[in-house]
Amino acid sequence: MFRPALLLLCAALAGPAEATGKRLVLIDQDGSGPGGSNMMSMLVLLQSPEVEVLGITIVTGNAWRDDEVRHTLRLLELVGRTDVPVVPGAVFPLVRTQEETRLATPLVGQVGWLGAWGQKPDAVPTQPGLVDAPKPKSLPGPYDRLPLAEGEPHTRPLAEDAAHFLIRQVRAHPHEVTIYAGGPMTDIALAIAIDPEFAALTRGIVLMGGSLNPHTEDAEFASSPRHEFNFWFDPEAARIMLRAHWPRIDVTTVDVSIKAMFTEAMLTEIARSPNPAARYIAQYSQERYYLWDELAACAWLDPSIITKTMDFYMDVDVSHGPSYGDTLTWSRVLKPAVDLQLVHAQVDVDLPRFTRQFVELMSAPSPRAAPAAR
Repeated sequence: MFRPALLLLCAALAGPAEATGKRLVLIDQDGSGPGGSNMMSMLVLLQSPEVEVLGITIVTGNAWRDDEVRHTLRLLELVGRTDVPVVPGAVFPLVRTQEETRLATPLVGQVGWLGAWGQKPDAVPTQPGLVDAPKPKSLPGPYDRLPLAEGEPHTRPLAEDAAHFLIRQVRAHPHEVTIYAGGPMTDIALAIAIDPEFAALTRGIVLMGGSLNPHTEDAEFASSPRHEFNFWFDPEAARIMLRAHWPRIDVTTVDVSIKAMFTEAMLTEIARSPNPAARYIAQYSQERYYLWDELAACAWLDPSIITKTMDFYMDVDVSHGPSYGDTLTWSRVLKPAVDLQLVHAQVDVDLPRFTRQFVELMSAPSPRAAPAAR
């Protein structure tokens, strides 16, 4: 006769994963917006009824942190998920600087994407017959407050830094939380530096990063097959992250990401849905580009969409030369005699299955009943 009360007590004492049956995740992302890969990857996890998002930490990457925080807060308002806390993270990489990168460019060459540091400068005509000279751009700085196309958020981020928030959540749910990393690894490296047991206390890390040998005519990767933005923007942080003792490391590489394009047909199908996430995407995700981060999130939800992986010992070049930030890999036999970790690098995908999964998640109603903001 006391069994129901005992069951209720056990449920109350159990952690969130045991009590709800949901998979726990912390999102660390460079939340540029509105729309685009950063926002849609967060929506993948927010939209899944199988997942409990404990929080979203924001790091400078594709854009500056403070604007990314505002975009993320507004996203959560528009899709009715203001229950999820947003926490500001690192504004700058650990070592690499914007000025160092600018000064090194004439010696090491341009890169295709500079993120918050802006794109290649506009070209202006010089003398006839000469190559166009770069024209400097006036770019927003880290604390400039640009207007948001989707409107200003009414909610505020937590008054805590990302590294301590990540540690606090993992310590509160030891061996239950997966870290999803869709941007540069600065916040995660800082958490590891503060708490050396941080990585080992998780269930593992899932990240978009690194490049092996992508088969593509895309000039950004065809001529620089080991270059990838998240590792390049903060190489030292990526090295710290890769050398930490995670229970498991799953890496969505450029090699597989460039096989998954956000197409007009996908947008058209999502736009048919009246639900808040679909409305957001229909209005703001107009760019047709690779689904980098979305694939990483979807592969964590359903690993079977990945049809080929390669296991390597992975590291990042921190030499500050022409290959600074490039992906390094070795087999078990050839790896250097340092404490490198084995990673599971994704290189191929069941594209129809992934497409179906992504469209269904983006079209579905929010798992939470909170009303969406207007």
